[in-house]
Amino acid sequence: MIASSFQGQVWTSMSKMRLQFRNGFKKHEPQVFEIITFPKFGIGQRAFLIQTQEGNILWDCISFLDDATVEIIKSLGGLRAIAISHPHYYSTNSRWSEAFGGVPVYIHEWDKKWVVYQHENVKFWKGKTFQLWEGVTLLHLGGHFAGAQILHWSHGAQGRGVLFTGDILQVGMDNKTVSIMRSYPNYIPLSSSHAKRIGQLIEPWDFERLYGAFQDREIEENAKSCVVFSLQRYTDWLSLDDDAA
Repeated sequence: MIASSFQGQVWTSMSKMRLQFRNGFKKHEPQVFEIITFPKFGIGQRAFLIQTQEGNILWDCISFLDDATVEIIKSLGGLRAIAISHPHYYSTNSRWSEAFGGVPVYIHEWDKKWVVYQHENVKFWKGKTFQLWEGVTLLHLGGHFAGAQILHWSHGAQGRGVLFTGDILQVGMDNKTVSIMRSYPNYIPLSSSHAKRIGQLIEPWDFERLYGAFQDREIEENAKSCVVFSLQRYTDWLSLDDDAA
């Protein structure tokens, strides 16, 4: 595992982490729990436990895993599957899978080259959509990574639908807009054609709420309208010349 610091990235181990880190759980709505590591580890990313009638899924995968985390998740019904948005979250997914009986870890095949440890529980899928079970569907958006995927849960937000996006769709500081990037640390944007394609892929899916990659970065209401507005704004700005701006 790699930990980030002001001096850059350094290697660490689970045994070292257990001396100073813990995972916190926050309930956002019925059947949705945020899991995040304290003190801040890596870039402060979070995972989500989503409870459904057909089984629970872990969306995205944080590095730190201890006995307390396993016990809490098991008390909430355990896991049926894990799905990960993109390579920045692959981390210790094999440990998470093994801790819950070898549950499958779903990754889009276009990011296969980034999976350093291709253990037996990794399940690569192809195409634009993949239904894990009723109401839970993975959507392949690409952009940030070729195989970048998001998760749509139709029963969330009291049946109005929820998107879990990691930073494939990055929630803005106003919690009302999103943006997209090829590389965040290097400030490399995506093209307008990428933005239009992402908009087209999302258009058929209804969702009221959207959960992003980081703590407190969620759009609570009218999330689909916010995403449509944001992607249109993105393409509009890319098409403007200096005089028009």
